[in-house]
Amino acid sequence: MDTKSLLVTGYRHTDLGIFSEKDPRLHIIKSAIRKNFIRFLEEGVSWFILTGQLGFEYWSLEVLEDLRAEGYQLSIATIFPFENHGEQWNEANQAKLARFKQVDFVKYAYPRYENPGQFRDYNQFLLDNTTGCYLFYDSENETNLKYLYHMVLKKEGYNRKTLTFEELNEEAENFGKFSK
Repeated sequence: MDTKSLLVTGYRHTDLGIFSEKDPRLHIIKSAIRKNFIRFLEEGVSWFILTGQLGFEYWSLEVLEDLRAEGYQLSIATIFPFENHGEQWNEANQAKLARFKQVDFVKYAYPRYENPGQFRDYNQFLLDNTTGCYLFYDSENETNLKYLYHMVLKKEGYNRKTLTFEELNEEAENFGKFSK
């Protein structure tokens, strides 16, 4: 992947029905994320760009922090859509939000929500300022992420790696073999 800055986004925890850090599916998801991130780092990715969403992005943040602790050289940015992003979240999720704010670079696209066009412009900004993306998304299981996904598909010369449910199923099979 000829990419230096990678947008990382995907399903939220609610989209996947994962409401506990003890959910066994998290081991599989994080294992797949880790393998892909190591490959991205070996291919020259140096910046990982997040948007502060719970679920795939938060699990990615955890994996990136682990990789950094293991000695991998990487930088993490969070570009939130709005300054008040997550302010209505519960206490446990506020702690996760705080971790998104403790990365190498933090910015806010807008002070507050005013109209739906902001999301389109925000997505365009993310694509214009990254050279590729890593998406956990499957077009068979649509969410609001479909808008960004379609923009990614239309962007010429933009590198993308999509983590799919099929890939996670393969990871689960391999995970079971090696954890016995």
